[in-house]
Amino acid sequence: MTQPQRRHVPVLFEVAMDFLGVRPGGTYVDCTLGLAGHAEGIVRRLGPAGRLIGFDRDPAALELAKARLAAVGEELGGQTPQVEFFGEAFSRIAEHVKPASVDGLLADFGVSSLQFDEAHRGFSFQADAQLDMRMDTRSGVTAYQVVNEMSERELANLIYEYGEERRSRTVARAIVRGRPVTSTVQLARIVASAVPPMKHLHPATRTFQALRIFVNRELDEIRALLEAAPSLLKPSGRLVVICFHSLEDRIAKDSFREGVRQGIWKSLTRKPVTAGEEEINRNPRSRSAKLRAVERIATSF
Repeated sequence: MTQPQRRHVPVLFEVAMDFLGVRPGGTYVDCTLGLAGHAEGIVRRLGPAGRLIGFDRDPAALELAKARLAAVGEELGGQTPQVEFFGEAFSRIAEHVKPASVDGLLADFGVSSLQFDEAHRGFSFQADAQLDMRMDTRSGVTAYQVVNEMSERELANLIYEYGEERRSRTVARAIVRGRPVTSTVQLARIVASAVPPMKHLHPATRTFQALRIFVNRELDEIRALLEAAPSLLKPSGRLVVICFHSLEDRIAKDSFREGVRQGIWKSLTRKPVTAGEEEINRNPRSRSAKLRAVERIATSF
């Protein structure tokens, strides 16, 4: 593992740690290990009597997370909590975590820095690569299959629903006419030819978002986690989520609001917490991040 990866600090790190309120000796779940930035923060606060459970369906990310946390263990002289890894989607959390056994759950939704920065994964149009976009490279359909095999109507609906692209029909028509579409740069050019230039956003941004969300079933994953979370947390256990676009945030906001209404949750964030100017300057990706947090109320569920 390279030094830059060890120094990686995730978005809203200190805020996330504050709301998670890690207690020494507790049990915590990092649902989105990524480069283990949040996980390292939890490990350093837990102590040897604690337990961390980590999920990531990306095999490359999981190996990097293991290496990073092993290095932290060496640095702390082995005085670290028990750490358990699962190379699976976090939607399967209830299969591996016992009810009412967790003090805190953390989920940082969206694409990790690793996935964006590794051009060959096909998540970004900043570099030319094959259209893949799978977080779990071991299974599932690729963006290439979606772009080249879906009907024009299906493609338009997908781009509209998951990318909130108003010109989805025009974009889908251009993609179908440009088939076969084999690379990220080719797809970006096709979309840019169909969508007028925008001041602060590349014309292909929404289409790439839509494909990524569809390929990885991201919104279904989030819904499954939010549905399972209350039964997994102990009374006063906390759930902290970080969202990066309106679709994710809307699901979290609505789920938390309904949970508060039902007496399941106590809201800890009246409004979503966002990054300050200093963090945005240091990490432009933090600009769109929104953190919400709730606490499990001590009632039967």
